[in-house]
Amino acid sequence: RLNPAFGDEGIVTAATSSPLTDGAVFMIVCSEEFAASNNLTPIARIVAGSVTGCSPDVMGIGPIEATRKVLERANWDIEDVDLFELNEAFSSQSLAVIEDLGIDSKKVNLHGGALAIGHPLGASGARITGKAASLLKSTDSKRAVATMCIGGGMGIAIALEKV
Repeated sequence: RLNPAFGDEGIVTAATSSPLTDGAVFMIVCSEEFAASNNLTPIARIVAGSVTGCSPDVMGIGPIEATRKVLERANWDIEDVDLFELNEAFSSQSLAVIEDLGIDSKKVNLHGGALAIGHPLGASGARITGKAASLLKSTDSKRAVATMCIGGGMGIAIALEKV
């Protein structure tokens, strides 16, 4: 039995937490005009974005409101989204987001998330956005949402559409 990370009765342990890893991401975010004039082939388009906040006492649930807001801005329902890239620092955080939003778990982190491949601090946002875009390209999926919590009680989400 592993000791809880937070409080004597906590459920977060080293086994349910993402490892910190080294990582780097390269991504070009540009206008359609720039892509065309530089012979670049876009794979996804940003439809909407959202950053929200919640009480730091419930760190990890920031993606819930950020996802609701990004869906509203994109004029999508949760069922309209084909895949979700959800950065999870802790498995309990991901489960809370999935359950609260009513996301089909088969649509989440198709190739594994931070628990499986690590949490490269400073590169996570680009990693999950890039993964969502690449999955749009390599699957029949048309719409994706990438979301993550930001320390201190914030959440961020981006809605992407296959080009």
